[in-house]
Amino acid sequence: MKTLYFIGGPMGVGKTTVGRELLHRLPRCAFLDGDWCWTMQPFIVTDETKAMVIDNIAHTLGNFLRCSEYEHIVFCWVMHQQEIIDRLLTRLPMEGVRFVNITLLCSPEELSHRIGRDVSARLRDEGALTRALSYLPLYEAVQSVKLDTTGLTPASAAGQIIHTGDPL
Repeated sequence: MKTLYFIGGPMGVGKTTVGRELLHRLPRCAFLDGDWCWTMQPFIVTDETKAMVIDNIAHTLGNFLRCSEYEHIVFCWVMHQQEIIDRLLTRLPMEGVRFVNITLLCSPEELSHRIGRDVSARLRDEGALTRALSYLPLYEAVQSVKLDTTGLTPASAAGQIIHTGDPL
């Protein structure tokens, strides 16, 4: 049986870092970061570009799910609304797939620290913290297992996610 992991959370919380950790720890694993599908210049968010990105993500995830070589597929993205998750899932071949939906969260102070490091390294713009903090409360409505990463290493967070995905 395949396992599809969705790793959501606000920007800067550590989704990509934890996703990479899972890639190295899970056997026969593929990793897709939804931000890769938004890497474009100019960055334009319209109904058309949103639909294109969802289509690209669904297509790529679907190909990994159909490929017999992969047992675990890890997907990370902001996913701050249940509708985003539902929209993707309806387009995926989920028969025989165990779905694990995790939201990574951390304290506002920790998020400020993490994003501050990224801003200093020029990985994020100055407005990233305001946007990330405004998204935090939206995750309460997302139907997922919440994992507070405040004080956790990426390896520890990945270990907890793997344990969450263990079959009963």
